[in-house]
Amino acid sequence: MSRIGRMPVIIPAGVTVDIEENNKVTVKGPKGTLVSNLCPTMTLEKDGAVIHVKRPDDEKENRALHGLTRALLENMVVGVTQGYSKTLEIVGVGYRAQKTGKTLDLTLGHSHPVKFEETDTIKFEVPNPNTVVVSGISKQEVGQVAAEIRAKRPPEPYHGKGVKYSDEKIRRKTPKTGK
Repeated sequence: MSRIGRMPVIIPAGVTVDIEENNKVTVKGPKGTLVSNLCPTMTLEKDGAVIHVKRPDDEKENRALHGLTRALLENMVVGVTQGYSKTLEIVGVGYRAQKTGKTLDLTLGHSHPVKFEETDTIKFEVPNPNTVVVSGISKQEVGQVAAEIRAKRPPEPYHGKGVKYSDEKIRRKTPKTGK
């Protein structure tokens, strides 16, 4: 049995989980609502404030999907109660971020500013010009938007300039030396 798949998903107070046919799951909480279609071969059993994920057999595909289904369900519950956030750091002379209205403007050394728009589910915070915090209720969307921002100017190994995650370590290389 999958160690992650065996663990129950505990539903905190103030969160409602509705399971429809073909495992269409709707999770409502204080921060918002998430809807997802989980794997239809898995069985979701709701017992009060606990949900158990069961798999039909021990085939390789079902073993792999067992833990995944449970983890996706847990991420939805955590997202509507606490939310998710990723912090990005901007390193480089003249590189900066600023927020105007619902638009994140990044100056990253291109000939034009890079712009990202806030959505209903994704919010940006700029505590200082070199830090951007991406937050939202969907773990997948927060990670995707943070990755798209980072992809505009990934950190380079010689000077360390670019956009990096706050907990990311950049492997530095020594530049070429003259003779």
